[in-house]
Amino acid sequence: MESEAIEPRAFDREYDLAELLGGAPLGRLAPIFSALLGEYRLVSAGGQRLLGRAEPFAEPRRAAVRHDLEPLGFLESEQADEARLAAAAEMVGLLLHLSARYHMAAELHIETVREDYAALQRKHAALQESEARYKALSEKLEERVKEQVGTIEAAQRQLYQAEKLASIGQLAAGVAHEINNPIGFIRSNLSTARQYLSKLEPLAVPVKAGDMARCRAVWEQGDLDFALEDFASLLRESLDGADRVTRIVADLKGFSNVDKAEEEVVDLNDNIRFAANVVAGQIKGKAELVLELGALPRILCLPGHLNQVLLNLLINAAQAIQDKGRITMQSEAAGGEIRIRVSDTGCGIPAGNLERIFEPFFTTREVGSGTGLGLTVSRDIVQAHGGRIEVESEEGTGTTFTVILPVD
Repeated sequence: MESEAIEPRAFDREYDLAELLGGAPLGRLAPIFSALLGEYRLVSAGGQRLLGRAEPFAEPRRAAVRHDLEPLGFLESEQADEARLAAAAEMVGLLLHLSARYHMAAELHIETVREDYAALQRKHAALQESEARYKALSEKLEERVKEQVGTIEAAQRQLYQAEKLASIGQLAAGVAHEINNPIGFIRSNLSTARQYLSKLEPLAVPVKAGDMARCRAVWEQGDLDFALEDFASLLRESLDGADRVTRIVADLKGFSNVDKAEEEVVDLNDNIRFAANVVAGQIKGKAELVLELGALPRILCLPGHLNQVLLNLLINAAQAIQDKGRITMQSEAAGGEIRIRVSDTGCGIPAGNLERIFEPFFTTREVGSGTGLGLTVSRDIVQAHGGRIEVESEEGTGTTFTVILPVD
C-alpha cells in the first residue's frame, strides 16, 4: 500500500521572532526593558532590530531569546549585567511561548473550519445542481427525485455542523482579547515585583553583618515600606487576573461539547450567564448587555445544544446593532414553561422577512459574512426539546426572540 504524502500545515510551521512578537504589546514592553536593562536592543537571529536602540552597541553583552530551545534573537545591552540580561531574555521567551500557542491554536482552527466548510459548500452546490436536473424529469422519476432530496437534506445537516464550528470561530478573537488583558497586567506586575526584589538585595550584606544602622539606611533609601505594601497588592491583582482567566476558560468549556448527546439536569440561568460571559468581549463597546434573570426550575436537557441557541441569538442581536445599543436577556418560569427572551435595540427585521428568517440559508447579510443557518439550527434544537421560538420585531426599533421550553 502506497503511503500518502502529508502536506505541511500552516499551524505546524516554525515562527520567527518578528511573527511571535507581532501581537504583543511592544509599546508596553519597551519601558519594562528600559527599567530592567537601561539602554538595550532586541534583535532577531538575522540581526533585524525589533525593539530598543537603533544603533548597534560597540561591545554589548548578549542573551539569547529562545523558543523550543532554538535561539530566535538576542537581547543586547552594555549597562545590564549578565544575570539581569538573561532574566529579561527568559521573560521574552515565556512571552514567545504563549504567543506561539495562540498562533498555532488560531491557525489550526481557522484552517480546519475553512477546509471543512469549503468542502461542504462544494458538495452542497453539486447536490443543488443535481436536484434541479431531477426536478425537470417526468412524474415517473418522482421516486428518484425524493431520494436525491433526501441526500441534499443530509448534506444540509452537515452544514449545520459547519455553522456550529463557524460560531465557535467567531469567539476566537474575543476570547483571545479577554485572556490577553489579565495576562498583560500579570506580566507587568511581575516586572514591578522583580524591581522590588532588586531593592531588597542590598540588605543581604548588612543583615548578615548585624549592621542595623546600615540596614535602616538601606531600608529608608529604597522606600521598602512602600515596596512591601505594594508587593502584596501586586500579588492580589495577579491572583485576581489568574482567576479571571480561569473563569473565561470555564465559560468557554460550556461551548466545547455542542454535540455531546448526554442529557443533564441544569439551571438554564447558568447557561445564560455562560453565554453572556463568552460573547462579552465581542460586544464590549458596541452594546450594553443586561441580564434580568428570574428563578427557574432545573430541567433535563442537552445543555451544550441550548448553549448554541443562546450564542446564536446573542451574536445576531449584536450584529443588528450598528452603533451603540442595548441587549437584554430575561428569564422567567410560568404556566409550566420556561421563557428566555433576547431583546436588542438594533435595526429590526422588515415585516416581509419575518416569515423567512428560520428558512435554511436565508440571510440579509452580505455574501460571505454568514451561512444563513444560525436561526434554523436554533429552531431545530429548541423543537427537539419540545419547545418553540417566537419573534417580535419592529423595523428601526429592535427585535425580541423568545425561547419557550416545557418544564416537564
